Amino acid sequence: MKSIISVDKLTKKFSGLNAVDEISFDVKEGEFFGFVGPNGAGKTTTINMLCTLIRPTAGTANVAGYDVASQSSKVRENIGLVFQDTTLDDRLTAWENLEFHSVVYHVPARERKQRIDHVFDLVELSNHKNDVISTFSGGMKRRLEVARGLLHSPRVLFLDEPTIGLDPQTRRRIWDYLARLRSETNMTIFLTTHYLDEAEPCDRVGIIDHGKLIVIDTPNALKSRVGADVIHLSTTDDEKMKNLLETKYDVTVKDVKGELAFEKENAEEFLIRVVEDFKPYLTSIGVRRPTLDDVFLKLTGREIRDEDVPPKHSMSSIASRVKGGR
Repeated sequence: MKSIISVDKLTKKFSGLNAVDEISFDVKEGEFFGFVGPNGAGKTTTINMLCTLIRPTAGTANVAGYDVASQSSKVRENIGLVFQDTTLDDRLTAWENLEFHSVVYHVPARERKQRIDHVFDLVELSNHKNDVISTFSGGMKRRLEVARGLLHSPRVLFLDEPTIGLDPQTRRRIWDYLARLRSETNMTIFLTTHYLDEAEPCDRVGIIDHGKLIVIDTPNALKSRVGADVIHLSTTDDEKMKNLLETKYDVTVKDVKGELAFEKENAEEFLIRVVEDFKPYLTSIGVRRPTLDDVFLKLTGREIRDEDVPPKHSMSSIASRVKGGR
């Protein structure tokens, strides 16, 4: 399977800071690729470069066979893009927003109505196509932006934190639409998210932190790196329990969201020993199979952060300054 995205030592500096630091990877045509990491890790900056919204400081990137620096117009013809923040015109109706987009992207006039109707059906907004955007909920706006990104039949759909700020039910519906899209087309989907559970359906996942690409692999292969079950404990004295567990059982204990966490094979059997030895200190115990959150913790030594991206580097603010940006 050929690559539709090729990145080689791609770098972006802001005021001397390496926001993206010599990352290299490929995405295959038709692949669902997840790019995960905390806010501020370099995910959005990477997408900005791949979508020609900002120029790389160094390195190269090709999307759909075109260089992002020297062939930006060709790249834009072949991609769809859903921003972190809404970029719809609240004063227009849903139909008018999509019609304007179809004109900007040169969708043939004879095909516009059919295509617009199709994407409205896909995201279940046909009954609201004549409603003004200012009356839409946040979830409806996000669904319309997904529809807009698909309107010109792009070869690659970029989704930058597409469900941020949405309630769990709306997030689930967005993923249902994307699953349906994948089943009907061979479109490549490039997703960025800091909700690591959202990357579980991806074919492959790249983990980025502090501008460095740490690893790329399938979700199952990444979780196998953790290997053992993950045990979570709530205690009356975390510091004392941490020292006791590490000394007696030779495990590495970390503080995760106010609980002690460590890995252990055959966790259910091991927990019997823990309860027998330390029952006076325990308030709750939990055990589960590894997740991508555990992978991130193992590879970086900490849980995923939730820091804000500086506004001047946000995708929507950059897009507003770029001709042709949506």
